[in-house]
Amino acid sequence: MSGYCNIAPGHPVHGHYHDHEYGFPQRDERELFERLILEINQAGLSWETILKKREGFRAAYSQFNVDAVAAYGERDVERLLNDTGIIRNRLKVHAAIHNAQVIQQLRASHGSFADWLDAHHPRSKPDWVKLFKKTFRFTGGEITGEFLMSLGYLPGAHAKTCPVYKRLEKIAPPWTSAG
Repeated sequence: MSGYCNIAPGHPVHGHYHDHEYGFPQRDERELFERLILEINQAGLSWETILKKREGFRAAYSQFNVDAVAAYGERDVERLLNDTGIIRNRLKVHAAIHNAQVIQQLRASHGSFADWLDAHHPRSKPDWVKLFKKTFRFTGGEITGEFLMSLGYLPGAHAKTCPVYKRLEKIAPPWTSAG
């Protein structure tokens, strides 16, 4: 089994995420934006740290309301940089605001963030990374790959021997139709 499938089941922090979210397709804009923000903030840190701070992120980033975050100004940036409930990194804070503004543009061009993802599926991981780097801020290879794997656009979230893998096969996330 994959490393995550070995440690996460039954774990007090990782268990629920592994069993019910990781690799499962999402359409809701707030959930997609949340996953993007969490993945960006995980860079250089453990996923456990991010999961422990998840409620803090929700409170700090207006429950991941894209329009609210897109309208954040310098006061909000300073508020976020002083919030001990989240990761206080200026580049990551600015990326969240910028990426919320990008998602607003994706609504205008594609109808929704989910529709934009669907319009570009299937792609190889390197092609996704190029697209994300061109479209969003603070989205390198690891962040983009984990974001897309966590939403079922790329395979690999769960080992084939993991019970969650079998549940995902029944749902048929986007990667199963990629050929």
